[in-house]
Amino acid sequence: MFKQLGLIGCGLIGGSFALALKKAGLVERVCGYSATEQTTKLAKDLGVIDTQCMDASSAVRGSDIVLIAIPVQAVESCLREIAPYIEQGCLVMDVGSTKENIAQAALAFLGNKLPQFVPTHPIAGKELTGVAQANAELFQNRPLILTPLLITQEDLVEKAKQVWTRLGSKVHRMSPQAHDAAFAVVSHLPHLIAFAYMNGLVKQHEHEQFMSVAGPGFRDFSRIAGSDPKVWRDIFFANGSNLKQQIALFKTELEAMERLVETKDSAALIKSIEISQRARNEWSINN
Repeated sequence: MFKQLGLIGCGLIGGSFALALKKAGLVERVCGYSATEQTTKLAKDLGVIDTQCMDASSAVRGSDIVLIAIPVQAVESCLREIAPYIEQGCLVMDVGSTKENIAQAALAFLGNKLPQFVPTHPIAGKELTGVAQANAELFQNRPLILTPLLITQEDLVEKAKQVWTRLGSKVHRMSPQAHDAAFAVVSHLPHLIAFAYMNGLVKQHEHEQFMSVAGPGFRDFSRIAGSDPKVWRDIFFANGSNLKQQIALFKTELEAMERLVETKDSAALIKSIEISQRARNEWSINN
């Protein structure tokens, strides 16, 4: 399907995309660039990329598909750099966890290449990051969100859908605004809570003793607190408005449950927990 993938960011997601394209027979060669030369070299040594590039524009030149897989705060400068080198008809995608800010950056810097940009968000991360963790199966049966702009060419949106579907993703389509509102609820707030919870735990003198007796519940709840700090700083800042709304709603529910515990209102507490239990179990059955 493609002669050359220009990969900007040879980490877990970018590396997995390259490997998945190769495994599916969808690309002939991969030209890759990462801000850290050591990462780009490792990607070449691991066979994730075929050509090691010294800058982002070199990876884009001659490519008929480009994937930008870098932290969201770095996307703006990347788009500014590569815009003059994007080939006509080339499909350009990113994999950022926030979309409104990236859409605004694209509007500002892509110029006449803007219709070729299809923002995407694969829901496929894990705690261990880096190109050494890249896996061609990473996107299998995982959601993938397309958030095209109003000006995006529809044929390239369809091509993006076909690519991710061939990689095993379950493709959804949303506006950038709807995406950020949704992920403030189902991803960004849970991470913030997990970080805050772990901070509250480790600031207690007995935290090592407490953690020594922790079981599966603690492991499941705290898992996402092991995520990359710089990545999540950028996400929280980029989606701050939606996140702030969700923090307020969470505080309201937390305080409500605190009152039920204080007043020992058994019936109301059980009802509150049952609402949560039902919603979680229904989601689990369908996903």
